[in-house]
Amino acid sequence: MKKIKIGLIGAGKIAQIAHIPQWKKIPEAELVAICDVQASAAEWVANKFNIGKWSTDPDVLFRDEGIDAIDICTDTQAHRSLAIAALAAGKHVLVEKPFAPTYTDALAMVEASEKYNRLLMAAMNIRFRKELITLKSFIQGKELGDVFSCKVTWFKNLDVSHLEKHWLFRKEMSGGGVLMDLGIQMLDAAWWLLGNPKPVSLKAKIFNHSSKFDVEDTAISMIQFENGIVLNLDVSWSILSEMENLSATFFGTEATATINPLCVYKKMHGNLVNIVPSKDENSTLRYIRSYQNELKHFVTCIKQKTVLTSGGKEAATRLQLIEKIYESAREGREVLL
Repeated sequence: MKKIKIGLIGAGKIAQIAHIPQWKKIPEAELVAICDVQASAAEWVANKFNIGKWSTDPDVLFRDEGIDAIDICTDTQAHRSLAIAALAAGKHVLVEKPFAPTYTDALAMVEASEKYNRLLMAAMNIRFRKELITLKSFIQGKELGDVFSCKVTWFKNLDVSHLEKHWLFRKEMSGGGVLMDLGIQMLDAAWWLLGNPKPVSLKAKIFNHSSKFDVEDTAISMIQFENGIVLNLDVSWSILSEMENLSATFFGTEATATINPLCVYKKMHGNLVNIVPSKDENSTLRYIRSYQNELKHFVTCIKQKTVLTSGGKEAATRLQLIEKIYESAREGREVLL
């Protein structure tokens, strides 16, 4: 059975913690090359993870006829140029979130994917968590009745004292702050779970509690959809809390569902009962396995020529809505869509 040969660009934290270890666990794929602008980083990671080739030049990977797909794990501002070049070279492309700095960039990437007839996937790993896949089946099967509201949050308390030069906190490299980091992931997951209804209006507020950065560290927004559902999206890097909090609650006419872990509460014989069997899987395992599921899906779609979940077009709609959230916050008004 032919393996899908992968070249990875960007040897930073997300590559080392999530992508590379999971690529190594997928028998249908082989990570054969890594590239980073810093030679020392590329060589060190190649040696650490036993990757056969390393380079500082992405074109080396693009020209390599033995590579089938490119996994992009760089800072956001590089995503457009790298993705388009890889697609033009005949490679399928997986792009770590956020997909692109702007909606315009995302559309250009999608256009290239269609032009060169290659797959383009956004790495939205949260929707590949097992509990979210199960929850989506519950929502589709009307176990919750009609969902009328949901609230998704992701709060962190980051120590940013030593991160002034990190690309994540520089708008010209990241495209934005916590909305582009945590917000776009939670927006994507919630919107996908709801079946991608059409948004009609939103209102948002953003905050920057650190004068060191030119991006927001907290964002609060409310999005209304054409079918009447209301989505509340709250994300922050600077909430003063002992524990990181990633959560979602979906309110339906017949049940309420929460995640991390998944619970679905329904009235049965006059009592409120969680109808989901308890699982021993902890949050770390849920995180790790979401990446493995995501990468497996990418490989399966390449091999079987099947439709991607979290494809480029869908990723572009997320960026379009994020830009409207920024517009609402900037102008201090509700934005009609």
